[in-house]
Amino acid sequence: MRKIFGFLIGTFVGGLVGGTIALLLAPKSGEELRGQIRQRGTGFFAEVKNAADARRLELEDELQRLRAPRIQLKD
Repeated sequence: MRKIFGFLIGTFVGGLVGGTIALLLAPKSGEELRGQIRQRGTGFFAEVKNAADARRLELEDELQRLRAPRIQLKD
């Protein structure tokens, strides 16, 4: 139990120290960084939507091809 408690305290303190250092060494202000993250997120979701739409069209075409009646030739 002591080892687990020590580990949790170490993790908590490490997170605090790491967060503090990250804030002090950040190259941009919080507002700039949030704007950049928001812009990247919007671009990422637009790319995912475009890829999903393209894949949906491909699958619909394939479904239509598979549903088309087949003509069998008799020997």
